[in-house]
Amino acid sequence: EPAAEVGQEAVRLRRGARLVHEPGKGDGQIHVEEDRAAALADKPRAAAALSAKRGRTVAPSAMVAYDCGSPQKASNPRAGQSAKGRPMPEALVVRRETQIPAPPAAVFALLTDPEKILRWMGTEADTKAEPGGLYLVNVTGARFARGAFREVVPVHRLAYSFGWEGSDIVPPGSSLIEIDLIEQPPGTLLRLTQTGLPSAEQCAGHAEGWAHYLERLGQVASGRDPGPDPWLGRDGAA
Repeated sequence: EPAAEVGQEAVRLRRGARLVHEPGKGDGQIHVEEDRAAALADKPRAAAALSAKRGRTVAPSAMVAYDCGSPQKASNPRAGQSAKGRPMPEALVVRRETQIPAPPAAVFALLTDPEKILRWMGTEADTKAEPGGLYLVNVTGARFARGAFREVVPVHRLAYSFGWEGSDIVPPGSSLIEIDLIEQPPGTLLRLTQTGLPSAEQCAGHAEGWAHYLERLGQVASGRDPGPDPWLGRDGAA
């Protein structure tokens, strides 16, 4: 029976799968990724996952594509438990992937050169792309992001701490952004994660922000003008 099938699928999903959006596998398609940890607590989501597993396209508006998910759990049944057997809170992770029509070197420059950063994000930037170097960007003209570079592999990888000046919720340097640039002719696959955020609300907000600004980065990398940033003037609540 359909209802019973959905219920069984929900149980199976709760045991170790999560919904993910996989760029490049069809616009707007949601796929089930096995052996990833995330609970799907209600039948509508389970029904959507069941449809996805059977190869049917699920409209993006019909369900949530999880940008914020927990890291993969180990196969050990005690994974996710403290030494005393109590459940441990799962970290929240922003994950974004986007295909950019430019070589890795060009994308790397857009992420690290202060003048090039301002072509797609922010009104002021001061960066020194070396371990320990400053990362400071006035993202909206009213909100400074501050951190420090942790890892810099020219053209291939960046890692830097990140937070907001004046924020007690996501203070400067409190989260970690990691960006990998993977050559994928005729361009570059940009893979971004952000960890260390304190709540699902903050995770969702930062995922939205990265979606907005990575789209603008892609436009600049392809030689187009993204136009004025509609987010200018936002001061945020974090």
